[in-house]
Amino acid sequence: MVFQGAMNALNPVRTVGSQICEAIRLHNAVPKNQTEKEIEKLLDYVGVASSYKNRYPHQFSGGMRQRAMIAMALACQPQILIADEPTTALDVMVQAQIMDLLDELKSEFNLGIIIVTHDLGVVAEYCDRVLVMYAGRMVEYGEADQIFNKSVHPYTQRLMLAFPDIENPNAELVSIPGHPPPLDDLPPGCNFEPRCGVGGHRCARETPGIFTVEPGHLCSCLLAQPKGSAAHE
Repeated sequence: MVFQGAMNALNPVRTVGSQICEAIRLHNAVPKNQTEKEIEKLLDYVGVASSYKNRYPHQFSGGMRQRAMIAMALACQPQILIADEPTTALDVMVQAQIMDLLDELKSEFNLGIIIVTHDLGVVAEYCDRVLVMYAGRMVEYGEADQIFNKSVHPYTQRLMLAFPDIENPNAELVSIPGHPPPLDDLPPGCNFEPRCGVGGHRCARETPGIFTVEPGHLCSCLLAQPKGSAAHE
């Protein structure tokens, strides 16, 4: 797991190397005399000089702290890496470097990477499949091309309209009216219905199932339900 906000995720009073060491020693049977070499190797993988292992988080730049978090996440040779908002609080150039690094590591370590983000640019550039969620529930899932070019859920469509179009810079951005519901007091029926504007009375009463729009493309919306089809469990 690569947590959002590396400065808060790293212990400020321990060196970066000692924190990577802890992850290695807790989960892997690595002899103590090999741990230092493993730390240096991990830092090298993510583009941080091994001499920095004895420095504290405040002595790292934002991008270097994020790289250190990725090194720590790789310490246990995972099959899946979850990156929660990996580009938060980083400038545009460093954001690109971090995402390129994750892309390289995906191939080098044969990793599956789950990116949790609100940045549609990151999703379009790096993700193969996309799961759109609203109020803790899946609303649409599919290949990136299906989500960006053939979206059917009103929430997904509104998200796309709220994203700047580089080919049409003068286009007005569209906001979604209202506010997300509190998760401890969800509305009946479809959670998005109070903000939707295109649903009907049925949407306010029935919780939508998950329907197949086309192979590999799923949507949880009564408006997207093909005639005569049943929802997936």
